Amino acid sequence: MSNITHVTVLGTGVLGTQIAFQTAFSGFQVTAYDISDDVIAAAKARFDALVTAYKEDGVAGASEGKADEALSRVRFSSDLAEAVADADLVIEAIPEVLSIKQDTYRKLGELAPEKTIFATNSSTLLPSDLKDSTGRPAKFLALHFANRVWKFNTAEVMGTADTDPAVFDEVVAFAGDIGMVPIPVHKEKSGYVLNSLLVPFLNAGFTLAAGGYAEPKDIDNVWRIGTGAPMGPFQITDIIGLTTPYNILAHGGEKDQTLAAWLKSEYIDHGKLGVATGEGFYTYN
Repeated sequence: MSNITHVTVLGTGVLGTQIAFQTAFSGFQVTAYDISDDVIAAAKARFDALVTAYKEDGVAGASEGKADEALSRVRFSSDLAEAVADADLVIEAIPEVLSIKQDTYRKLGELAPEKTIFATNSSTLLPSDLKDSTGRPAKFLALHFANRVWKFNTAEVMGTADTDPAVFDEVVAFAGDIGMVPIPVHKEKSGYVLNSLLVPFLNAGFTLAAGGYAEPKDIDNVWRIGTGAPMGPFQITDIIGLTTPYNILAHGGEKDQTLAAWLKSEYIDHGKLGVATGEGFYTYN
């Protein structure tokens, strides 16, 4: 077990909300931070939806009161200094834009107590891209979760050459404490293990659809039928949300930016962001 008791999650988007709720569900005191009270008000509906999802998916103890109790361990804040004042661990799950993350870590490094460990949930950026912004590279590393953390419960832990091995081990232990399967990554790799496999797969699907070779539903069908997988690339993207792959592609090379432009013009500009908004490549109730 780790010595961590108080956890702050920066960002209340789809995955940030899940990380915060799973941590509270596992018995930890959690502060969920975002940039404004209006953003937090919208996030509270996502937390309520997770209570229902945990019960419907049969998560152990959820229907016996554990899911409802988890909400009592979450507090909300739009004041960064107040949010991290007593944090043993800060998990950052803000937009996948390098400059935004670096600016946030500069502020965080000045505000958080000396004891606080910083962990980024970045899906593609290397922790070494961010470590100098933190002011405490020995206490900084990556802790990457998969979407629907209560079902797809991996937590990839990846440090830099400066990460204290004791901090690395502490975060591995914490991941186990919140019901994740820790996956230690022994040296830096953009995309970690999961996204090194997943991102090229999703991009291959985007390339086929954007190029007019086949419709998203047919691409998903051939993948499911041909491999026995439960979901195809567009079903997976709807769960992740289109904004995350868009941000990754928009900061890539020319080919990636072409795919980003297609996602934006055909889907994102029309409010089709995935399951969270009721429509992406598919329509949801």
